[in-house]
Amino acid sequence: MAARDQLTMEITPQVLLKAYSCGIFPMAESADDPALYWIEPQSRGVLPLGSIHLSSRMAQTIRNTELAVRIDTDFEGVIEGCAASRPGRRTTWINGRIRALYGELFDAGHCHTVEVWNKDQLVGGLYGVALHGAFFGESMFSYERDASKIALIHLAARLIEGGFTLLDTQFVTEHLRQFGAAEVDRTEFHLRLEIALQRDADFFALPKDVAPARVVEIIQRANATP
Repeated sequence: MAARDQLTMEITPQVLLKAYSCGIFPMAESADDPALYWIEPQSRGVLPLGSIHLSSRMAQTIRNTELAVRIDTDFEGVIEGCAASRPGRRTTWINGRIRALYGELFDAGHCHTVEVWNKDQLVGGLYGVALHGAFFGESMFSYERDASKIALIHLAARLIEGGFTLLDTQFVTEHLRQFGAAEVDRTEFHLRLEIALQRDADFFALPKDVAPARVVEIIQRANATP
């Protein structure tokens, strides 16, 4: 379900957080469209934090990659990467209002980035919103092989260690499906969201410079826990 907002409506970061707590999120028609649409899908993408599919190859990549993962150091770079056109996607839903709103949420400590760097070059990453025990993934990008996958696994480990119970992916793509993302109906999503919003969670329970081997260990331990 989507509803276009009135251009006179003031959407503040506080309004945005309230919308997330109600299970809805904003998108734009295109980067050039100043309006936003409130979205509440009939089916919602969720990546279960206790059953993430981590292949042996991907675990080895995370342990041994020379790429570095940083947290919350370059919001502008991440959102620019997420908005950039690339093969198979020539337009973006990230408009100026989205950039400004999530920038304010970032400054307030509710929006976070997981960034993948090759020396001094940002080559992949993601951003999303943390609210109590829920994390709402917004978008990701990759300029090098496996960069966005590395960011996603680092995010999942951070959420697990921090006591989060819900990782909302909004929709399910083939990229996310390989890690175990699946659709749940609206009623089920709201039940999971209600539980998550009652929890206190800590996005920084893991240090920002957590060792890659520790990230893999957290995912594997969560998968093994009944």
